[in-house]
Amino acid sequence: QVQLVESGGGSVQAGGSLRLSCTASGYTYSSPCMAWFRQAPGKEREGVAAIDSDGTTSYADSVKGRFTISRDNAKNTLYLQMNSLKPEDTAMYYCAADLWARALVTPLYPNEYAYWGQGTQVTVSS
Repeated sequence: QVQLVESGGGSVQAGGSLRLSCTASGYTYSSPCMAWFRQAPGKEREGVAAIDSDGTTSYADSVKGRFTISRDNAKNTLYLQMNSLKPEDTAMYYCAADLWARALVTPLYPNEYAYWGQGTQVTVSS
């Protein structure tokens, strides 16, 4: 079955950087639409960054210029490079995938994705 496993979370001071990874398995499609979401306690899950089959990316306004989504299709791995981290970036970060569409109408909406990882915690202290 399809599995998404995130890694790379941790604790960092404001202004620091982290790189999250999401390793996918259990499917043959080489370039699915994938995304990173985050959820802080008491808040709704929000889309952070997405990449479609052709490599087109989308970002939430709150992370533009600071976060970069990328993928290595040979390794079936999705990345999220997070720079200039802020305390408000503290959340559980989730990887998500859609295996059918080449592009999604609303790539930062969670309902677009059928497969989810278990999450990795990112904590940014001031």
